[in-house]
Amino acid sequence: MCLTRRAFLKDSLATSIAMASLGGVSTAMNSIEAKAANTEGYGALVCLFLFGGLDNHDMVLPYDSTSYNQFVSLRGSLLQAQGDSRARSSLLSLSTADNSQFGSRRFALPPELAGIKGLYDRGHAAIVGNVGPLLQPTNRGTFEQESVPLPARLFSHNDQQATWQASAPEGASFGWGGRFVDALLPGNGSADFSAISSFGDGLFLTGQQARPYNVNPGGAATQEVLEALELEGNTQALAAARAFLRGENYRGVNFFAQDMRNAARASIDANRLYNAAVNEAQPILTEFPGSALGLGLRAVAEAINLRTSLQVNRQVFFVGLGGFDTHSGQAQTLPELLRTVDSAVTAFHSEMERQGLSQSVTLFTASDFGRTLIANGDGTDHGWGGHQFVIGGSVQGGAIYGDLPPIATEHEQDSGNGRLIPTTSVEQFAAPMGRWLGLNDSELNQALPNLSNFPGDSALGFL
Repeated sequence: MCLTRRAFLKDSLATSIAMASLGGVSTAMNSIEAKAANTEGYGALVCLFLFGGLDNHDMVLPYDSTSYNQFVSLRGSLLQAQGDSRARSSLLSLSTADNSQFGSRRFALPPELAGIKGLYDRGHAAIVGNVGPLLQPTNRGTFEQESVPLPARLFSHNDQQATWQASAPEGASFGWGGRFVDALLPGNGSADFSAISSFGDGLFLTGQQARPYNVNPGGAATQEVLEALELEGNTQALAAARAFLRGENYRGVNFFAQDMRNAARASIDANRLYNAAVNEAQPILTEFPGSALGLGLRAVAEAINLRTSLQVNRQVFFVGLGGFDTHSGQAQTLPELLRTVDSAVTAFHSEMERQGLSQSVTLFTASDFGRTLIANGDGTDHGWGGHQFVIGGSVQGGAIYGDLPPIATEHEQDSGNGRLIPTTSVEQFAAPMGRWLGLNDSELNQALPNLSNFPGDSALGFL
C-alpha cells in the first residue's frame, strides 16, 4: 500500500477531528459543577435505536378476534402480502394478566420475535405502549386545534431521531443519555468509558461533559491512518504518526489547536487502555449472530465485560440498526429486520446472564416514530407514537405498560390514518431508567427538560 504525504496529512486531520468529537473534553467542560447521583454497584443502560421508523402495529399485533378482524379490514393488502406469518394462528399470544385496563383486548408478537417473547414470558421483557416525542399531553382535539405546543417538524426522520435522543430537532447538542452520564460522572470513575457507542451516532451520548467513545467487536474503533501503517509494518512511520496526532511537537498558543491536540492525545491514550483491557479479559463465550446489530451488541457486551479494568460503574451505550423506513416492500423487509433484532437481543441478554449482570443491565428500543395503521399498498407511512421494548433482569416484565390505542381510526389518539398521538412522552419513558441508574429527581429534570410537563412517570413501574 502506498501512502502519500498529502493523503497522510488529509487523513490525519480527519482522524484528529473525529477523535475530538469522540473523546475531547475542553477545560471549559471540566469546570461544570459536580452532581450527586447514586453510583453504588454497577449499572448500564443500552439504547437500541431502530432507524427509519419501526411499524409499531406490526410489532405488537391485536390477538382477540374482534380487534384482529378489524386489523384485517384496515390492512388487507399488506396482510395478504405477508401471508401465513400474520395469520392469527401464527402469532405469539402475550399474557396480559396484569393489564386489566385493556378489558377483553389481547395482543401478540409476530413469529419473528420468538426469542423476545420467551424473555417476556420469563418476566425479563416488557412492552411500553405508544411512546413518542411530546411537549405537553396531547390528543386528537388539541392536535387538530393546535391548542398545545407540538414537537418541531413532526414525521421528519432526522428531526424526530434527534427529538427522541435529545428533546429537540436536528441541530440539538446534548442527548439525554449524555446528560445521564453527566450526572453520574462525579462518582463513576473513568469519564472516557462511561458513554460508549458501537454505532457511531453521537447525539444520544453527548452531554456537557460526556463524549461518546466508539468501539468495535474486539477493541476500540480503529484510527485508519494508524491501522494502515501498522498493517504495513512501518514502525518508524507509525511512531511518527502517533507523535503527530498526539501533537507532541506542537508549541503553539492557538486554543483551538490545543484542544484538538488534547482531544487526539486523550483518544489515542484511551484506545491503548481499552485495547490492553480487551487483550487481558476473559473472552465472550456467547455466540452472537454475524449481523451488524449482532456485532454491535457483542461490542457492547465486551465493553461491559471490561468494567472492572476500565474502573467504571455506570455506563450508557448506544447501538443502532437501519432499514425500518418501510414505505414499500414491508412484507419482504420487515420480518427479516425483526428476526435480526430478536436474535441479537436474545444473545445479548444471554451474555449478560452469563456474566451475572442481567439485573444490572437494561436494554430499551427506540425509533424515529411509529407508522400508520392504514397501509399504503405494500407498506406504511410515517407515524408518531410507537411501542417499545425494555429488556433486562430488573425489568418488571411479562406486562404491557402505558397504552395501546384501539385498532381503529378517528379515536382520541389518532392524528390521521391510524398515526398514533403518543400517550407516553419520551421523558416519561426515560425517567424510570434514569432513576434506576441512580439519578435523583433534580438531576432527572435537568437531563429531561420537558419532564415536569408530565407528572407521574414512576407510575409506569417497568423497572
